[in-house]
Amino acid sequence: MRNTLKIFMITTFIFFNILFANNDPIVKTGIEVLRENNFDILKNKNVGLITNPTGVDSKPQSTIDILYQAKDVNLIAMFAPEHGVRGDYTAGEHVDTYIDNVTGVTVYSLYGKNRKPSAEMLKNVDVLIYDIQDTGCRSYTYISTMGYAMTAAADNNIKFVVLDRPNPLNGNRVEGNIVEDGYFSMVSAFPIPYVYGLTCGELAKMLNEEKMLPDDAYCDLTVVPMKNWKRNMSFENTGLLWVPSSPHIPHKYSPFYYVASGMIGELGIFNIGVGYTLPFQIYSAKWIDAQLLAGKMNNLKLPGVIFRPITFKPYYSHLKGEKLGGVQIHIIDHSKVNLMSMQFRFLEVVHKLYPKQGIFSEAKGRHKMFDKVCGTDKIRKIFTKNYKFDDIKPILEKDIEKFRQKSKKYYLYK
Repeated sequence: MRNTLKIFMITTFIFFNILFANNDPIVKTGIEVLRENNFDILKNKNVGLITNPTGVDSKPQSTIDILYQAKDVNLIAMFAPEHGVRGDYTAGEHVDTYIDNVTGVTVYSLYGKNRKPSAEMLKNVDVLIYDIQDTGCRSYTYISTMGYAMTAAADNNIKFVVLDRPNPLNGNRVEGNIVEDGYFSMVSAFPIPYVYGLTCGELAKMLNEEKMLPDDAYCDLTVVPMKNWKRNMSFENTGLLWVPSSPHIPHKYSPFYYVASGMIGELGIFNIGVGYTLPFQIYSAKWIDAQLLAGKMNNLKLPGVIFRPITFKPYYSHLKGEKLGGVQIHIIDHSKVNLMSMQFRFLEVVHKLYPKQGIFSEAKGRHKMFDKVCGTDKIRKIFTKNYKFDDIKPILEKDIEKFRQKSKKYYLYK
């Protein structure tokens, strides 16, 4: 009996070792490469860390705890983007300076009044580290935080380190126009397309070398690259666990839908699934006939996507408790779909079906934010003349190839 139990335990041990060995992530992120190198660039340094819950290794252990426990690394300050370093603040919630209850390290907010670390916050910091999972979209504010922090590092003669992570949309997808003067903001901080096809490390190199940072700042930058990441990989190909980058980006495929609906979400007219179980995966309103809209959207035969009629009531947020009709977006081929354009094709169809609905006139108070996300007011002004996607297509596509060629200089991966 004892021998049988022993054999069973050994067999079980071998089985689980094989199981987990076969499920090891393909990609090693920057924090894991840094650890493999025994934190060599941080030895005997006072470290400031910009991170959030997505800053983890493959186990997933927080970068906060990894650096805090690392020998000869002194973590003395942390800096929180939207949602806080451990994700305990909701979207848009004000975050004050606080003490992390696990490490006892002071956490400074970079969301709200202070967009970049001040000299006082950086007092005694030798190296400022950035480790956050990006979504690959310009309006997602974490890359803005990264750029402003790079500027602060330059201002204070502090080394800046990016622990690189995958672009979940892959490294080849580029969509949308470059931000124009007068429309730079937290949601459009740099002159890059809406979808920019770079990892955060590659983007940091580009911002630095092309003088895209505020005041033409230039910092002492080191990127710790990933191992085994390829440009054609979406996140599901990496073998890594997806940690929600914010409450409404819960899944590894969520960044695709964020690009496909986020702009029209700024109008405040439609519910795009935020407040329901399908954030950014729905186009809906109280006055939309779901079956009719689905038929019209599918008749467009847009590559890589189909639309399903849906009727639902949001549990919270915009139009809470209202019965809404619309379509659920189903992306069936990531390689063929054009994400950014999809929402404008939806607006074109909706205007034909419901011409008396003043989509942009009713959203007048939201025009400024919509234009900031678009990086220009030309898209809104030209589109609303005829509600034709083809009228704005040249604007959306004019910068793509030029940017693609420029950005290739900063590729770290093939």
